[in-house]
Order: sequence, then structure tokens, then C-alpha cells
Amino acid sequence: MTRPAHRPGRLLVVPQWQGSAADAPQRVAAGAHRLSALLPATRRTVVAVSPRPGPTGGGVRHLDVLTASLRATREALAGWGEGALRTVGGDCGIELGPVSHAVARHGDDLAVVWFDAHADLNTPATSPSGGFHGMVLRTLLGDGPAALLPAPDGRLSARRLVLAGVRALDAEERRFLAAARIPALSVAALDDPAWLVATVAATGARHVYVHLDLDVLDPGHFAGLSCPEPVGLHPDRLADALTALADGFSLAGVGITEYAPATAASAAAEPAAAEGVLRRLFAGPAFR
Repeated sequence: MTRPAHRPGRLLVVPQWQGSAADAPQRVAAGAHRLSALLPATRRTVVAVSPRPGPTGGGVRHLDVLTASLRATREALAGWGEGALRTVGGDCGIELGPVSHAVARHGDDLAVVWFDAHADLNTPATSPSGGFHGMVLRTLLGDGPAALLPAPDGRLSARRLVLAGVRALDAEERRFLAAARIPALSVAALDDPAWLVATVAATGARHVYVHLDLDVLDPGHFAGLSCPEPVGLHPDRLADALTALADGFSLAGVGITEYAPATAASAAAEPAAAEGVLRRLFAGPAFR
């Protein structure tokens, strides 16, 4: 596939932390702004997200804040136009609006590749924490909190989903993955990006939305992870995988989440090694 000329486009910034069940979850809100500063863009749209916590509702922490954030995200996307979506968060819950927007636009011609150490396939009934970032993918599939469910035309089909780098799953998530026959590529399988391209091609989709939770990376190679898991992906292997997807498919969108600088106050002083990894990733064709 011929890559388009490099023209930095619009960027959607969603500094939401209320979907996270991690310690010091506000760090990912600071991370959203830092990611925004590192990515080139012709225009940045920042979604207004309340900085405050909210009450738990229906087994979901801060449900009213998440509902308001989703509504504001949908309003921002309503006038987005034809270009590919580029979104930074925030916790993984911010992907609810962009992914459902891409599904509504492309239908069954869209596959979603979910780079994440976690499957994010819990429901309010099975979640051990109540954090929505562990439920967002299940909600996109149509099984989640009623207040956050996408419209039917924005719901993802399990036949168009590929997990990549997943390695920390709850028992219910394992059962669901097996029942739904969703492919889940291990970190080792991503050593050869051809396996990923072939798995995505098998869905029959021509367009791909890439979700990138930075905890897919090995914490020994990347600092600033909200929910680090050992034995993760090397940054070079991630860059290879993203380039292969950009070469093989039309990218409908890319979302980057869960960057957690040490503290909100020190976000601008994040170690050069971590920022260097991000700059190398963002220089690739998947982010153009």
C-alpha cells in the first residue's frame, strides 16, 4: 500500500482519569497533555473533562463523570470530517467514542487492533475493581453499562477484533475470549509482524483502528506506565508492528492511552529515555 504524504492532522485530547482503577489515576490526565505535546497536529481539540471524582453507579467508578466525558467526546467527533482519527488520553475508557465513531463510519470494513497488556473485557458484574478502563472493549462489543453503550451501528463485532500483546487476563475475560473466538497474539508472536498482518487480514477488513495502551510495552524499556505488566513488548517490535499495519491497511484511527508521568507536577520533566521512545513511535507512518 502506498503511504499518503506526511501531513499532520487534527488531534483529539481527552484528559480523563476517572476510568482508571490504578494508584494515582490523575497521572494519566497529565499524560494526555504530554502526549498531545509530543504529537504533531494542525489542530488540537481538548475535550472538557471534570477534574473531580464522582459516585459509583451500577458497579462503575465515577460513572456520571464518564458519561459526561463520553457525551463531550461524541460532540467533538460529530464535526470531525473524513480524516483519520488521532486521539490521546487519559485512561483506556476514552476510546469508547473514537472507536464507535470509526465503526459507524466503516462498518464491517473496519478491524480494531487492541495493543494492551490487558484485555479490557470485563463487565460491571465481573470487574474486580470497578474501573471502566477494564470494561471498555466489552462495552464496545455491546455488553457494558447502559449509560455508556454505543448505538447499535457503533458496536464492534468480535469477528473484527484482534488483541495484541495481551498477557494479564481475569478468569472471566479468558472465558469470554474463548467463547467469542477472538484472536489474541502474544508478545512473542509479535516478533514477526507478518503474523499480525495475516491475523488482521483474516477478518476481511480493509480499514484498521489501532488502540495503543502503552502498558503493552515492557516496563523495563519504558517508564511512566499506569498499570505495568512484566514481559512486555520491546519498543522496536511495537514500532515494527505499527509500521506493518500502516503498510497493509488504511488506518481509520489511532488512540494512545495510559501514559502516566511520575506526577502531574513533573510531567514536563519525564526522563528523556521514555520521551525518546514516544518520539520514535510517533515518527512512524501510523501517526501521520
